[in-house]
Amino acid sequence: MRQRRFLPNLSLLLAFDAVMRNGSVTGAAQDLALTQSTVSRLIQTLEAQLGQDLFRRQRKRLIPTEAAQRYFREVSNALDILQRASMSLIANPEGGSLSLAVLPTFGTRWLAPRLPGFLSANPGISVNLATRFARFNFEAEPFDAMICFGRDDWPEAMHLKLFDERLTACAAPAFLADHPVARAEDLHDCVLLQLETRPTAWAAWFEGQGAAPPMVPNGMLMDQFSMMIQAAISGLGIALLPDYLARIEITEGRLRPILRQAVPGPGAYWLAWPQGKDDLGPLKAFRGWITAMLAEATDR
Repeated sequence: MRQRRFLPNLSLLLAFDAVMRNGSVTGAAQDLALTQSTVSRLIQTLEAQLGQDLFRRQRKRLIPTEAAQRYFREVSNALDILQRASMSLIANPEGGSLSLAVLPTFGTRWLAPRLPGFLSANPGISVNLATRFARFNFEAEPFDAMICFGRDDWPEAMHLKLFDERLTACAAPAFLADHPVARAEDLHDCVLLQLETRPTAWAAWFEGQGAAPPMVPNGMLMDQFSMMIQAAISGLGIALLPDYLARIEITEGRLRPILRQAVPGPGAYWLAWPQGKDDLGPLKAFRGWITAMLAEATDR
């Protein structure tokens, strides 16, 4: 049973949140369509319920304490979760929703084109997408799952392997006309575009070609594959892309492959979710759909 003392009334939390966001009672009062005296009274009531001051009063100004700053981060996150839940219920009262975090380029280039298939097969479910580069604490973020890259070692999470990453080096046609490549060693003097999260990718590619990587690579470091693709199209160097991305650019003629394609890479793509959400209906439906879709693609 939840203890009332530790569950302040929503109006108290909204007043606290508004004061922290605006930095003043005046701004909070305008946001909430309340009088300044009402907001001040709500803050005092919250402090009395919690048994400690959240602000120092200085010449009619409220200066938040360190404890208030910590409390604000938690309260703000909780209010966001409540808002998302209410919005989801209003928008989709029958089927529920799935809040999914995805890697930016993977989300736009791989997942988004396939999502209509999932939504068509599950008409009562809505999917909310947001991008994340790195792992996070599921307890602190409003996500049901994340599609991530690396290994199945996310603490206190369950994992479903989607597929291993395979790498294809490619460059713009004009770049290859000026820098012809007949063997892997010809890349040693070229600019090799590299992703921050794949520090060993080029070494894996050279190994897959049966060659040694350059001792001191001449490269450019980037944080997204979308940026790397555009850099390669612009002739800045040679991109090393997951094969599912490379095939799109190669088919559309913007890039050309170099030597052996789809070389085994150093990691895989995973669907990860907290153990407590293993039985969540929309998540179970998504796992079933993506498993079947990948199995069908493998059989072709």
